[in-house]
Amino acid sequence: MKFLLLSILTATTLMAGNFTLESNEVEGQLTKVQEFNGFGCSGENKSPELHWHDAPKGIKSFAITIYDPDAPTGSGWWHWLVVNIPSKVTSINTDASANKSLPKGALETMTDYGSSSFGGACPPKNNKAHEYKITVYALDTEKLDVTSKSDSALVGFMINAHTIEKSSMVSYYKR
Repeated sequence: MKFLLLSILTATTLMAGNFTLESNEVEGQLTKVQEFNGFGCSGENKSPELHWHDAPKGIKSFAITIYDPDAPTGSGWWHWLVVNIPSKVTSINTDASANKSLPKGALETMTDYGSSSFGGACPPKNNKAHEYKITVYALDTEKLDVTSKSDSALVGFMINAHTIEKSSMVSYYKR
């Protein structure tokens, strides 16, 4: 039985791809640069620089999400959802949301702040450090059937329905 389990785990590891998400700005800890400016927070509210490599074969577009599962809402908090990023793109610049430098064709959809743009970290004061999961998805379709007004649940459903592979990094933030 141990041999069978070890064989399955080894095979799973060997089949896993090398699709990797990285950032020159964001690692284990977010900063005031990525903190929201509002709701009692006073950060710069700049979306982070992100880059990825070794995407799987057959992808037709990418999507990016930033999600806080620790938000005291019962359902977490969506900070950024970007879809329809062309398959040839491998990076997003710092503050791409605010300065409108997302790749041509990319679409920002509704966040839990009620806007179609990046909304930075803003955990309640004196709360534990919140986890911010940043994910890039390799998708099997060029365009998801969503609009800038589509809510995060619909966008998340569409992303997951078309994901070939994904890569995530986790950062934390506390005020």
